[in-house]
Amino acid sequence: MKLAWNSPVGPSPDCGHAEHCVLKSGGRKTFQCRCRLQTQLIAGTLFQSTHLKLSVWFLAIYLIGQAKTGLSAFALQRQLGVSYPSAWLIQQKLMQAMVERVTRYTLDGDIQVDDAYLGSELAGGKAERRSENKVPFVAALSLNPEGQPRFIKMAPIPGFNCKAIANWTQDDLGPGCLVRSDGLAYFAGVTDADCQHQVIIAGGRKPKDLP
Repeated sequence: MKLAWNSPVGPSPDCGHAEHCVLKSGGRKTFQCRCRLQTQLIAGTLFQSTHLKLSVWFLAIYLIGQAKTGLSAFALQRQLGVSYPSAWLIQQKLMQAMVERVTRYTLDGDIQVDDAYLGSELAGGKAERRSENKVPFVAALSLNPEGQPRFIKMAPIPGFNCKAIANWTQDDLGPGCLVRSDGLAYFAGVTDADCQHQVIIAGGRKPKDLP
């Protein structure tokens, strides 16, 4: 096979060589430099070493992103037309990528926050927010200058107190944010993390004082 050597814009970050050839194997291009170092366009991505078509991955990304209540590996298997192990691996890789993506950015600017709980009350247990089966978490939404939603982050916290809110603010919000909340007094903890706090009272209810 005759190789045609090309010169890209800059040298390879791995070996410093600029000249390379293009090999075609299995329908995918492999780039090889003069020192025989090989790489592909999908190297270093979650598609690396996959034997499935990228169109299958892109469809999986769309299906998982559009599912409002989650998508099981069995459902993904049926819609993608792949084996269950392949569907399970795709699901796990995409979910992990989504988790890592969320941890890489913080919200900034104009932020709206609210308290929320996940779970239901246990029979014979404490009622409403004090239920042992409910996990408290904060839902935060950042807005652009036109007041339109940009990004949302939801994070579980140990409980609703000023320290927990301050720790959450340091992890998920950028300094100097304007945080708008309801009358839950513990949201004042955002000021301990160099953020501004504005209370918006709905229905004439006044914010409760801290205990």
